[in-house]
Amino acid sequence: MSLFDLSGKVAVVTGASKGIGRAIAERMAEHGAKVVISSRKLDACEQVAQGIRDRGGEAVATACHIGRKEELQALVDSTTARWGGIDIMVCNAAVNPFYGPAAEMPDEAYDRIMNSNVRSNFWICNMVAPGMAKRGGGAIIIVSSIGGFQGSDRLGVYCISKAADIQLARNVAVEWGGQNIRANCIAPGLIKTDFAKALWDNPEVLRKTVEHTPMQRIGDPDEIAGAAVFLASPAGSYMTGQTMVIDGGRLAGFSRAE
Repeated sequence: MSLFDLSGKVAVVTGASKGIGRAIAERMAEHGAKVVISSRKLDACEQVAQGIRDRGGEAVATACHIGRKEELQALVDSTTARWGGIDIMVCNAAVNPFYGPAAEMPDEAYDRIMNSNVRSNFWICNMVAPGMAKRGGGAIIIVSSIGGFQGSDRLGVYCISKAADIQLARNVAVEWGGQNIRANCIAPGLIKTDFAKALWDNPEVLRKTVEHTPMQRIGDPDEIAGAAVFLASPAGSYMTGQTMVIDGGRLAGFSRAE
């Protein structure tokens, strides 16, 4: 058996219509998983699912607003009805409606970030874990951020939410490890996605990021997907409660000499 074989596994990926979520879904399908492509817009999900099917994989599209508990439950229930259960849950969808000092942040923006980035992941972990246990185990992967390890004067609450996701993975790992359910986080650095466009599309912000990154560039969504395949596959079968940082060395503390 290949260490990275996902044949026969069912994977659900939130925020999978583009960016990191799409890359993860496409790579998991390449390794044999049946994949549910989920985001708010069904047509965008269907385009990704069709692309996977065109390449010989198995994928379906399911619309889901992560902030609505009933839609998350419907996502879990429809996947279980179609394919018998869920083996891999990738919590990738997130929001960040505010960029600026925390002191200026409206309460509504705070609530939206914490509810979408933390509470929704808490909900869906609790929804999928019992079914995974009945199937003999599973893998939960939460896409966090290096912001979960750093303070920020512009993305403060987003960073708080990502730190909470790291702790959520630890808690799930402890609660469900005895039933062969593993929970881990991936913490990307700056990746070239539409979600992070405000950062990499700003020449000055991009310059500062690259300046403090040993690899001297930002990342690509596909460079995160491999870690997700590892965490979901037999290759990662003894890894749980951990966070994989994929940031080109940013947290290593590099500063380019002038």
